[in-house]
Amino acid sequence: MDTTWFKEQLQQRRKELLKHQSSHDRTERQDELSNYDNHPADNGTELFEREKDEALFNHAEKALHDIEDALEKIDNGTYGICEKTGGAIPEERLRAYPEARTVAFIKQTGVPSDRPAEEDVLGGFENYNHDEEERETEFDGEGAYQQVARFNDTSLEYEEETGDTDLYGANGVESFEGFLSTGIDGYHGPDSVHVEQNEHYQAYRQRNQ
Repeated sequence: MDTTWFKEQLQQRRKELLKHQSSHDRTERQDELSNYDNHPADNGTELFEREKDEALFNHAEKALHDIEDALEKIDNGTYGICEKTGGAIPEERLRAYPEARTVAFIKQTGVPSDRPAEEDVLGGFENYNHDEEERETEFDGEGAYQQVARFNDTSLEYEEETGDTDLYGANGVESFEGFLSTGIDGYHGPDSVHVEQNEHYQAYRQRNQ
């Protein structure tokens, strides 16, 4: 297979990536000495942009590594050979992706190398479930999880207590704020006001009888 076209494409791609890398300053910081007077949303936007730039930089570094590896294979005559099967990579795949290391149907297997260190010493959840053992105390790892998981349940039903349990409702100012509400489009006349039959409504009626 003639590798002239592939070599030219790889060299052009390497030139573009090197130009991009040279214009990216990884040590760049904000000009401000303090973020004390900044709105949290502004800080969040700045952090997002920096993390995005860092991700693009790391992606470009990996692409450069793959290109250098492909160029080295061209020089030693092993370009276009699958690293997994030893067979030839189809020319159509190489034209679409000149840095290809394997044929298209090869899938990555095994555990990723960047797994959390805790997995080296912690087993699966079944290791903490002792329901069938005599030493079971009815509060094992499963019970602990259930105790914590209950705080993540979001009910779609109306709850009478929505925070503060004072007579004015949750953080309300007027007593009727605890049981009067409107739709998402706000107030547009008496017909748009809904009365919730809750404890604040009952307390309001008792006080005004």
